[in-house]
Amino acid sequence: MKAFVKTTYGGPEVLKLEEVQKPSVKEDHILVKVMANSANPADWHIMRGEPFFARFSFGLFKPKNKILGADFAGIVEETGKNVANFKIGDRVFGESLGAGSFAEYTNVPANVCAIMPEGTEFQEMACVPIAGLTALQALITHGQLKEGESVLINGSSGGVGHFAVQIAKAYGANVTAVCSGKNEDFVKSLGADQVISYDKENIHQHNGKYDLIIDTHGNLTHQDFQRMGQRAVVTGFTTMGHMMSELFKKALSKFPLAQFTAEVNQHDLEILASLIRDRKIRAHIDKTYPYTQIPEAIGYIEAMHTRGKVAMVW
Repeated sequence: MKAFVKTTYGGPEVLKLEEVQKPSVKEDHILVKVMANSANPADWHIMRGEPFFARFSFGLFKPKNKILGADFAGIVEETGKNVANFKIGDRVFGESLGAGSFAEYTNVPANVCAIMPEGTEFQEMACVPIAGLTALQALITHGQLKEGESVLINGSSGGVGHFAVQIAKAYGANVTAVCSGKNEDFVKSLGADQVISYDKENIHQHNGKYDLIIDTHGNLTHQDFQRMGQRAVVTGFTTMGHMMSELFKKALSKFPLAQFTAEVNQHDLEILASLIRDRKIRAHIDKTYPYTQIPEAIGYIEAMHTRGKVAMVW
């Protein structure tokens, strides 16, 4: 099968399209014929081996897993003998950082997948897992969002942010979205009640009050959270220095601030699938690449100006 292989850390140029052995299905896994992928910041962090401490998980001097890729959507080709909830021919979506989904086939645990809703396309559902799970878990699992509450979503036009706006509205929140002026109409179309354009108003001086703050961009400070919010959740940071500074301040403060990495599970994937089925959320695809241009797709999202998601089709 064809797969994008990396044997060293670096930029998109380290990814090479090669013929590799098709994986054998494991007892509690399913073998999926990949029809589409999406690109995520996690992909380029793993590709580059940055920040450096991530290499303790992914390989200190060279990558442990040669095939990159997490998000996928495709068709079940084979099931392990312990798998009961999927059958050959099922259309599924999911993610696994270690499985290597930038390939024609991926062998993944059954519990990191869910059935695609009727009428959805592979490229749409491939864009859901990491970004959708991060948004859902930020709002509901860690943010404990309740109906009628007010939420400020920083970075509202990106992959995680555009899902967060829609999910917050689906759960009955009043949403204030922070984005650039050029994306104001886009986030309004997602359901945002109010929009703050950061190129027109300095968010670090904004004095609005919110029950919950979700920072998907990672540039808000501890002072910002305390000034504007009752509680807050951070899904990422812009720089290593900013991360260390904010985690240190969090340790010395009683302000309820959560920082996490999304954990894939079938239950939450099924929640996202039901929200898509009921047309309460949708994946906005900024750009679609053929699979031969997966390195270019990763380079595109690394520039961090994506509106919604980037898909790659096999």
